[in-house]
Amino acid sequence: MRQAVLNLEESRIREVANAGMGRDDVLAFWFGESDEVTPDFIRQAAIESLQRGETFYSHNLGLPELRQAVSTYMSALHGPVESGRIAITSGGVNALMIAIQALVDAGDEVVAVTPVWPNLTAQPAILGARVRCVALKPVDGEWTLDLPSLLAAVTPATKVLILNAPNNPTGWTLTRREQQALLDHCRRTGTWILADEVYERLYFADDTDNGCAPSFLDIAAADDRLVVVHSFSKSFLMTGWRLGWLVMPPDMTHHVGKLIEFNTSCASVFTQRAGVVALHRTADVTPRVVAHLKVCRDTLIPLLAAVPGVQLALPRGGMYAFFRVSGFDDSLVTAKRLVVEAGLGLAPGDAFAPEARGWLRWCFASHDPNRLALGVDRLRTWLADQRPANERIGV
Repeated sequence: MRQAVLNLEESRIREVANAGMGRDDVLAFWFGESDEVTPDFIRQAAIESLQRGETFYSHNLGLPELRQAVSTYMSALHGPVESGRIAITSGGVNALMIAIQALVDAGDEVVAVTPVWPNLTAQPAILGARVRCVALKPVDGEWTLDLPSLLAAVTPATKVLILNAPNNPTGWTLTRREQQALLDHCRRTGTWILADEVYERLYFADDTDNGCAPSFLDIAAADDRLVVVHSFSKSFLMTGWRLGWLVMPPDMTHHVGKLIEFNTSCASVFTQRAGVVALHRTADVTPRVVAHLKVCRDTLIPLLAAVPGVQLALPRGGMYAFFRVSGFDDSLVTAKRLVVEAGLGLAPGDAFAPEARGWLRWCFASHDPNRLALGVDRLRTWLADQRPANERIGV
């Protein structure tokens, strides 16, 4: 086998989850998905498609109806995005991999901002690229970008800059000023920007008119070296459907269609039919999802912040609380112990980058916010049990 594949690390999130799967007593907040099922009218669209016998291949780039629905949806948020710039993929992960396959050769330099979902750095490594990471820095629990350091890291030798904002796991979000500076810089260096913007609708700040996090599509020209990745998973409660899309320069789309052919051929038709309905009825899904996630965030964060030794900041976007506990510097060990000893399932920070080794990620996308409060109670009790006995009894 290729050495790059042999060198891949297994998911530390899965490593923790495997320790607790099948246990009814574990409160699981380790995966990045809501525990709420996909709305019925979206599921019904897929059922009706199957009943019509739509079990055959579609166009590599996706159903024309879905590509047009994505175009309409994206144009309403960011200005004109023509359907000829859109490719439908079998999930956001597939979209990312296809983008990397389209842009990266073995030996190319790729710069990524971390901590980040591990797929974004693993995928270019699988293809033999040299991945350099520029780390966000925590300041009073809030992860921030050192923009001068990132600009210095991106040179004419950099083929692709990978950014995920709003960020999984930290909740960090690029500002418009930072986006413009990066776009201008990458235009000068000839560097492609691969922007994972799957959390753009899960945004809680009040600094945009459209309710979205700042997007590169708001400021970029159609022919800029920019590829934007999106997914139905988060904003439409469709994680298991494996449906996503890419936005790219128009002269790239045909070639991406070839890559889709050699990867998956196409997304399933009945899944795409569900996607069409989801986009047409966005107003019936996404605002409710975002409002509920804000309730969840505003439930969890104050409770966590009140736990002795916990440091975190209010995330502006995404569905995660990213925090650390004083004295617990090995997050993988801590996460495993929490599963076994406290019945609490969290993701270890070092799954996302070495600099996040002492941090934990808590997905707060819970249909019942009371589960979040119960989880904090379990964390607080477990932490109290870790103190020396003389401290616990007040000696």
